[in-house]
Amino acid sequence: MLLKYYFHLIYSFLLGLTSLSSLVMGLFFIFCSKSLVIEFDILSINGISMMFTLYFDWMSLIFMSFVSFISCSVVYYSGSYMSGDFNINRFLGLVMLFVASMMFMIFSLNMVSILLGWDGLGVVSYVLVVYYQNEKSNAAGMITALSNRIGDVAIILSIGLMMDLGSWSFMSGLNSDSYLTAYIMCFLLVAGMTKSAQMPFSAWLPAAMAAPTPVSALVHSSTLVTAGVYLLIRFSPILMSTGLNLFLFVVGGLTTLMASISANFETDMKKVVALSTLSQLGMMMITLAVGFYLLSFFHLVMHAVFKALLFLCSGKLIHESNGSQDFRDSGGMIVGLSFTGFCLNLSNFALCGFPFLAGFYSKDLLAESILMEDLGIIAFLLLGFSTGLSSCYSFRLSYFSMMKFSSMGVMTSVKEEDEIMWVSKIMLSIGAVMFGAWFIWWMFPVPVLVVLCPSLKLMTIMTVLMGVVVGVFISLFPSMGYIYEKKTLVLFCTQMWFLSYVSGQVISSMFMDISKLLKWLDGGWSEMFGGQGLYKSLSYSSNLNLSIQYNSVKLYLISFLMIFIVFILLS
Repeated sequence: MLLKYYFHLIYSFLLGLTSLSSLVMGLFFIFCSKSLVIEFDILSINGISMMFTLYFDWMSLIFMSFVSFISCSVVYYSGSYMSGDFNINRFLGLVMLFVASMMFMIFSLNMVSILLGWDGLGVVSYVLVVYYQNEKSNAAGMITALSNRIGDVAIILSIGLMMDLGSWSFMSGLNSDSYLTAYIMCFLLVAGMTKSAQMPFSAWLPAAMAAPTPVSALVHSSTLVTAGVYLLIRFSPILMSTGLNLFLFVVGGLTTLMASISANFETDMKKVVALSTLSQLGMMMITLAVGFYLLSFFHLVMHAVFKALLFLCSGKLIHESNGSQDFRDSGGMIVGLSFTGFCLNLSNFALCGFPFLAGFYSKDLLAESILMEDLGIIAFLLLGFSTGLSSCYSFRLSYFSMMKFSSMGVMTSVKEEDEIMWVSKIMLSIGAVMFGAWFIWWMFPVPVLVVLCPSLKLMTIMTVLMGVVVGVFISLFPSMGYIYEKKTLVLFCTQMWFLSYVSGQVISSMFMDISKLLKWLDGGWSEMFGGQGLYKSLSYSSNLNLSIQYNSVKLYLISFLMIFIVFILLS
């Protein structure tokens, strides 16, 4: 009986062991330049073999190590955060199933097994989003599931096209210069865009915040939304050869700009963090489109660590604010939650690219590498604007939740007593401080050198500082926030450029109108000349036939008289 209270410890231990073993194997594969392919012969009929293939290289193993490390912290954190839930063991089981689906996708080499892990992520994410079983969670779960189903259909179509290439393996099947490769890559690009919530499929990402906070920390850091980026990283050489990277660059740029602007108008704590995730996913897509897939992967794993820490800190603030997610209802928590405030500011600094934190090594290198490319002034301004806005909303989040005068009740008290939450945040804080320096030495064979003119070299730092200054003015001086009084502009930004309306209400209302038209046709002429008309005519004929066959003397006499009259008339 006591075992059911310690499932979070057992799961955390298994995930920590998996993370450590994957890290050791990944470093071994990096230093030895090795990779491993394991094939299992499932079925062989008439010379056709069905193989289940696993592919182990340094990238998959390092990513698996980060997924397991963050999942270990989140599951351990859930032991305290979800302790009041009667179904906590079912919740932990769903989280472990979610992690298992991600593992399945990471190590798969062929498209069929990738689809199994991909669909597993979609199904379990729907179950976790609707975990609280209310109307809001149901709506969020439906838009999450239906948006991801578009990517599932795209992968199924790519599997059908790969049949013509003779293999489902993306190593052997897509190395040819066949015209089918471009079509397959188009479908895979759509799949990656839907899973990573790129425009115009971005509406489901903030809606998925209806899930419990530990699920949000896992989904928005290292599992569901990163699956699309990881898939496109695997297909990066083919993406560059087909020329679709230009389209991906535009989509990633629009996504990061939209998410950065929307985050500065949002007041929901979890949605601000979710939109910051969307902004960073757009940056990863831009880097991938330029051709720096290793930098995109490096920023992917670094971002996962400090973003999970940011979600766990937000969950503690929500916990102490009596479940309110609006950061205007909190404030002043730096006194009672000093360690949580330290971790929150640490993760925000890493997100902004503060020197020598994990985000600095990936984000600064990413931005400077993009500046080396000949992309034009619009791309440079877009990059700088998005980077500055990330600093702006990070300061707003820290100020309103921690440093502003408290908006809570007079007798309200907050406390930092939970040792389980302490351990999880300490683990991720160490990663946010040290992982950037460690992994930049391990992942890149030679030190990365970026040579730029002084103006471009200082551009990243200056945009970050300007974003902080704008955030200070908007937060500290209410007169500077007059722009927030414009309801139409606020609605435009908080609704993600009306993507939520386009993804939900517009499509549903369009199909409702079509269904009403079909219903009118069903109840009108189509019924008269269709099923109902045929049914009525057959019923009338059968009743008439039955009435004729009655043994009635009157009926017989009338029939004889009518026949006799007709005979007389005809003769």
